[in-house]
Amino acid sequence: MTSRIPFVIAILTLICGVFISIIFGANEDFFKDKIKEGLSKNEKISLIQDVAEKDAVLKAESEKNWRYYQRFHFHATGIGAMVMGVLLFISFLSAPQGLKNITSYAVAIGGFLYPFLWLFAAIYGPELGREVAKEKYAVFGYMGGLFLLGLFLSLFMAIKYSFKSSK
Repeated sequence: MTSRIPFVIAILTLICGVFISIIFGANEDFFKDKIKEGLSKNEKISLIQDVAEKDAVLKAESEKNWRYYQRFHFHATGIGAMVMGVLLFISFLSAPQGLKNITSYAVAIGGFLYPFLWLFAAIYGPELGREVAKEKYAVFGYMGGLFLLGLFLSLFMAIKYSFKSSK
Protein backbone atom coordinates (compact mmCIF):
# COMPACT_ATOMS: atom_id res chain seq x y z
CA MET A 1 0.00 0.00 0.00
CA THR A 2 1.35 3.40 -1.00
CA SER A 3 1.37 5.99 1.79
CA ARG A 4 -1.75 8.12 2.05
CA ILE A 5 0.18 11.33 2.74
CA PRO A 6 1.15 11.93 -0.92
CA PHE A 7 -2.53 11.53 -1.85
CA VAL A 8 -3.46 14.10 0.81
CA ILE A 9 -0.79 16.45 -0.59
CA ALA A 10 -2.22 15.94 -4.10
CA ILE A 11 -5.71 16.82 -2.88
CA LEU A 12 -4.35 19.91 -1.10
CA THR A 13 -2.71 20.97 -4.36
CA LEU A 14 -6.05 20.68 -6.13
CA ILE A 15 -7.81 22.56 -3.33
CA CYS A 16 -5.33 25.44 -3.59
CA GLY A 17 -5.86 25.73 -7.34
CA VAL A 18 -9.63 25.56 -7.13
CA PHE A 19 -9.84 27.82 -4.07
CA ILE A 20 -7.99 30.68 -5.74
CA SER A 21 -10.23 30.36 -8.80
CA ILE A 22 -13.28 30.71 -6.54
CA ILE A 23 -11.72 33.84 -5.06
CA PHE A 24 -11.08 35.13 -8.60
CA GLY A 25 -14.74 34.63 -9.41
CA ALA A 26 -15.94 36.21 -6.19
CA ASN A 27 -13.63 39.23 -6.24
CA GLU A 28 -11.19 39.50 -9.14
CA ASP A 29 -10.85 43.22 -8.41
CA PHE A 30 -9.18 42.41 -5.07
CA PHE A 31 -6.22 40.89 -6.94
CA LYS A 32 -6.10 43.61 -9.56
CA ASP A 33 -6.22 46.31 -6.88
CA LYS A 34 -3.35 44.61 -4.99
CA ILE A 35 -1.33 44.56 -8.22
CA LYS A 36 -2.06 48.24 -8.82
CA GLU A 37 -1.11 49.09 -5.23
CA GLY A 38 2.16 47.16 -5.53
CA LEU A 39 3.01 48.77 -8.86
CA SER A 40 2.53 52.21 -7.29
CA LYS A 41 5.35 51.28 -4.85
CA ASN A 42 7.68 49.93 -7.57
CA GLU A 43 10.83 52.08 -7.55
CA LYS A 44 11.79 51.50 -11.19
CA ILE A 45 8.35 52.40 -12.45
CA SER A 46 8.13 55.49 -10.24
CA LEU A 47 11.32 56.82 -11.89
CA ILE A 48 9.70 56.88 -15.33
CA GLN A 49 9.03 60.53 -16.16
CA ASP A 50 7.13 60.22 -19.43
CA VAL A 51 3.42 59.81 -18.59
CA ALA A 52 2.57 57.78 -21.70
CA GLU A 53 5.54 55.47 -21.18
CA LYS A 54 4.69 55.06 -17.49
CA ASP A 55 1.04 54.24 -18.32
CA ALA A 56 2.15 51.67 -20.90
CA VAL A 57 4.55 50.04 -18.43
CA LEU A 58 1.89 50.00 -15.70
CA LYS A 59 -0.63 48.39 -18.05
CA ALA A 60 1.84 45.75 -19.27
CA GLU A 61 3.11 44.94 -15.77
CA SER A 62 -0.41 44.76 -14.39
CA GLU A 63 -1.41 42.24 -17.05
CA LYS A 64 1.72 40.15 -16.55
CA ASN A 65 1.33 40.08 -12.77
CA TRP A 66 -2.34 39.13 -13.12
CA ARG A 67 -1.19 36.29 -15.36
CA TYR A 68 1.04 35.03 -12.54
CA TYR A 69 -2.00 34.59 -10.30
CA GLN A 70 -3.63 32.66 -13.11
CA ARG A 71 -0.51 30.53 -13.51
CA PHE A 72 -0.76 29.54 -9.86
CA HIS A 73 -4.31 28.36 -10.51
CA PHE A 74 -3.41 26.54 -13.75
CA HIS A 75 -0.32 24.86 -12.33
CA ALA A 76 -1.90 23.85 -9.03
CA THR A 77 -4.94 22.25 -10.66
CA GLY A 78 -3.08 20.71 -13.59
CA ILE A 79 -0.14 19.40 -11.61
CA GLY A 80 -2.43 18.28 -8.78
CA ALA A 81 -4.37 16.15 -11.25
CA MET A 82 -1.15 14.76 -12.72
CA VAL A 83 0.13 13.92 -9.23
CA MET A 84 -3.07 12.07 -8.43
CA GLY A 85 -2.82 10.05 -11.64
CA VAL A 86 0.85 9.20 -11.09
CA LEU A 87 0.19 8.18 -7.48
CA LEU A 88 -2.62 5.87 -8.56
CA PHE A 89 -0.40 4.40 -11.28
CA ILE A 90 2.46 3.84 -8.81
CA SER A 91 0.12 2.11 -6.37
CA PHE A 92 -0.52 -0.65 -8.95
CA LEU A 93 3.15 -1.42 -9.59
CA SER A 94 4.99 -4.33 -8.00
CA ALA A 95 8.02 -2.13 -7.25
CA PRO A 96 9.67 -2.16 -3.81
CA GLN A 97 7.68 -0.15 -1.28
CA GLY A 98 10.61 2.10 -0.41
CA LEU A 99 11.08 3.16 -4.02
CA LYS A 100 7.35 3.72 -4.41
CA ASN A 101 7.31 5.91 -1.29
CA ILE A 102 10.30 8.00 -2.39
CA THR A 103 8.74 8.48 -5.81
CA SER A 104 5.31 9.29 -4.37
CA TYR A 105 6.68 11.91 -2.01
CA ALA A 106 8.88 13.47 -4.71
CA VAL A 107 5.95 13.79 -7.10
CA ALA A 108 3.54 15.05 -4.43
CA ILE A 109 5.81 17.51 -2.62
CA GLY A 110 7.35 18.86 -5.82
CA GLY A 111 3.93 19.17 -7.43
CA PHE A 112 2.48 20.93 -4.39
CA LEU A 113 5.27 23.46 -3.88
CA TYR A 114 6.08 24.40 -7.48
CA PRO A 115 2.90 26.47 -8.15
CA PHE A 116 3.73 28.69 -5.19
CA LEU A 117 6.52 30.22 -7.25
CA TRP A 118 3.78 31.84 -9.34
CA LEU A 119 1.67 32.85 -6.36
CA PHE A 120 4.56 34.56 -4.58
CA ALA A 121 5.75 36.16 -7.82
CA ALA A 122 2.21 37.52 -8.28
CA ILE A 123 2.02 38.83 -4.73
CA TYR A 124 5.47 40.41 -4.56
CA GLY A 125 6.20 41.00 -8.25
CA PRO A 126 4.40 44.32 -8.63
CA GLU A 127 6.45 46.05 -5.93
CA LEU A 128 9.78 44.21 -6.29
CA GLY A 129 9.68 43.56 -10.01
CA ARG A 130 8.67 40.25 -11.54
CA GLU A 131 12.20 38.92 -12.09
CA VAL A 132 13.34 39.85 -8.58
CA ALA A 133 10.27 38.18 -7.07
CA LYS A 134 10.86 35.00 -9.09
CA GLU A 135 14.49 34.93 -8.01
CA LYS A 136 13.55 35.53 -4.38
CA TYR A 137 11.17 32.55 -4.41
CA ALA A 138 13.20 30.39 -6.80
CA VAL A 139 13.24 27.54 -4.25
CA PHE A 140 9.62 26.89 -5.20
CA GLY A 141 10.62 26.78 -8.85
CA TYR A 142 13.25 24.18 -8.01
CA MET A 143 10.47 22.01 -6.61
CA GLY A 144 9.43 21.54 -10.22
CA GLY A 145 12.70 19.60 -10.53
CA LEU A 146 11.69 17.39 -7.61
CA PHE A 147 8.36 16.78 -9.36
CA LEU A 148 10.22 15.93 -12.58
CA LEU A 149 12.55 13.58 -10.69
CA GLY A 150 9.47 11.80 -9.34
CA LEU A 151 8.12 11.48 -12.87
CA PHE A 152 11.40 9.96 -14.06
CA LEU A 153 11.36 7.52 -11.15
CA SER A 154 7.79 6.63 -12.11
CA LEU A 155 8.92 5.99 -15.67
CA PHE A 156 11.78 3.84 -14.39
CA MET A 157 9.39 1.78 -12.27
CA ALA A 158 6.93 1.48 -15.17
CA ILE A 159 9.69 0.00 -17.33
CA LYS A 160 11.31 -2.21 -14.69
CA TYR A 161 8.35 -3.51 -12.67
CA SER A 162 5.13 -5.14 -13.70
CA PHE A 163 1.69 -4.45 -12.36
CA LYS A 164 0.67 -6.30 -9.22
CA SER A 165 -1.12 -9.51 -10.04
CA SER A 166 -4.65 -9.81 -8.78
CA LYS A 167 -5.06 -12.82 -6.57
